[in-house]
Amino acid sequence: MKISVVIPCFNEAPLIGQQLEALTKQTLAPYEVIVADNGSTDNSRAVVEQYRDRLPGLKLIDATGVQMASYARNVGAKAATGEYLAFCDADDEVDEEWVEALGRAFVDHSFLACCIDHKKLNKNGVNTPENQGLQKFRTPFYPFAGGCALAIRKDVHDAVGGFDETIPHLEDADYCIRVQMAGHTLVFVPDAVVHYRHGTGTEQSFIESQRLTFHKAHNWGYGLATLYLRYREKGMQLHGIAPRLVLIPLWMLRFIGSGFRSSHSLWRLGWHMGVVNRLLAGL
Repeated sequence: MKISVVIPCFNEAPLIGQQLEALTKQTLAPYEVIVADNGSTDNSRAVVEQYRDRLPGLKLIDATGVQMASYARNVGAKAATGEYLAFCDADDEVDEEWVEALGRAFVDHSFLACCIDHKKLNKNGVNTPENQGLQKFRTPFYPFAGGCALAIRKDVHDAVGGFDETIPHLEDADYCIRVQMAGHTLVFVPDAVVHYRHGTGTEQSFIESQRLTFHKAHNWGYGLATLYLRYREKGMQLHGIAPRLVLIPLWMLRFIGSGFRSSHSLWRLGWHMGVVNRLLAGL
């Protein structure tokens, strides 16, 4: 089974070697590994070149057109010659049986989601729902998985037009929705484990860490509202602006009351604000 691994990469020199190292240790070797460089200005490309001899199917391609992971994934997918695509990120680490587990699942299915583990690479990491199954929206709609842990038959990817590069946030959820609407069920593969890394792998100040938490949460909320505006006529539901205008000050007070240390309160605050900002923009 020809599985092409596609890795978007932007300035991941400190970490991409660990991901490539993991791919050299697979119990079933990938057909090819495609690193789509998204305009790195560090020595990421030099690190990738060090694996030429150890990953015979390694390709390093230019994906500098647009600064976003979805663009790099699409460019990498176009360069793939395998029948199947497996997406992973440069700063994560796939388990040694990852490719083999995907190969077994591809026998009967065309669209797969991996198990995401948060514990191995993160201090005090706690596993989230995708360690046990697919991620789901709060209201009934199609399930989804992160773009760092998806695999798909290449002809299906091509048929839906790949990742939508006009969506900056939750483009992976949009991708999952469109593929499922095209008739391909998203199947969770518990044995295909991706060890997910939070942050950049470098030490961050308390203020910088909190800033990034808020920024990520806001982007997630903004992306969720974007999907709602796109798919509400297809049955997607989302609580509107009014209840969030009540929740935003409440989460703000909780965050302040924690001495500005509750990442959970900060996340909820950013998430609700992101939803509201996008819904207001869509009026």
